[in-house]
Amino acid sequence: MKGIVKYKLGDGFMELRDVEKRPPGQNEVTVEVKAAGICGSDLHIYHNDINIPIVPPVVVGHEFSGVVVEKGASVGDEIAIGDRVTGESSIYFCGTCRYCRSGYYNLCNSRKILGYTANGCFTKYCNVIYLHKLPENVSFKAGAMTEPLACCVHGVTEQTGVSAGDFVVVTGPGPIGLLVAMVARAEGGNVLVCGTGRDTDRLKTAEKLGIPYTINIETTDAVARVKELTQGYGADVVFECSGVPQAAVMALNMVRKRGKYTQVGLFGRPIEIDFEKIAFFEIEVRGTVSQRRPAWERALALMERKMVDCESLASHEFGLSEWKRAFEMAEKKEGMKILLIPE
Repeated sequence: MKGIVKYKLGDGFMELRDVEKRPPGQNEVTVEVKAAGICGSDLHIYHNDINIPIVPPVVVGHEFSGVVVEKGASVGDEIAIGDRVTGESSIYFCGTCRYCRSGYYNLCNSRKILGYTANGCFTKYCNVIYLHKLPENVSFKAGAMTEPLACCVHGVTEQTGVSAGDFVVVTGPGPIGLLVAMVARAEGGNVLVCGTGRDTDRLKTAEKLGIPYTINIETTDAVARVKELTQGYGADVVFECSGVPQAAVMALNMVRKRGKYTQVGLFGRPIEIDFEKIAFFEIEVRGTVSQRRPAWERALALMERKMVDCESLASHEFGLSEWKRAFEMAEKKEGMKILLIPE
């Protein structure tokens, strides 16, 4: 079978290769991949500018949905051949450190991740350990977005906390930004999404998804508009999802005193930020990375109850042989969520 392989550390060094279909280990399940999403971190893997260990050669990809085709000897009856599933990106964590014992295995120092240190889902068959069944009304396309949605649930609900009536700003209207916006809205937030001129279509998508406010920061003073909508106070909560340093500076200027700022996007390098503002305004600053089991369960419930619309974010589909074009589109921020469909 074919797989998209990061075969060497460094910028680039990725290609479509023949890869071996490995039988599942004792605790693993083999999934026939029906849809796989390109994540921003996959672009970082391509460019080798992400602060997560990569062990090449490795099949890339960690967002997927599919059908169970084979089970390891120790896998229980809760998973059956033919089940429609999605799976967690974590493939190993120690289970004994303070993070694992408190349920935050996403922070385990020994954690291994699909598509980084073990073969991922940009191929026909993928071996996974931690699975979740897809609700009957969730398609494979939407199901492939469970992982990024769970990341957003972790960031919005578990790490930050949005209360009903909060004015929430999201900078960056990419797939993660719009998922964050929909989760914040589901939590009762009054949401505004910021983008640039090149994000025109994405801002229109935000409006179609029911986000009340959108701003093109190139034509509107975004900080002034947020102040106008909040009686001069500023946003209760800001989620910076673009991973652009200038957006982080702007986002920090949007937060009210004693408000909340959460960094979601990845910059790929150190940036300069005004920590005095954080001190003087008593701003609560959070980071968020990956996800854990409660976030997966909540993400699936949000999709099943149609409180979050992942289906509408699936804008383009490509075969594995067209991965370069798909990556180029993602790099240029064309479309919304780009899916790879194994041949």
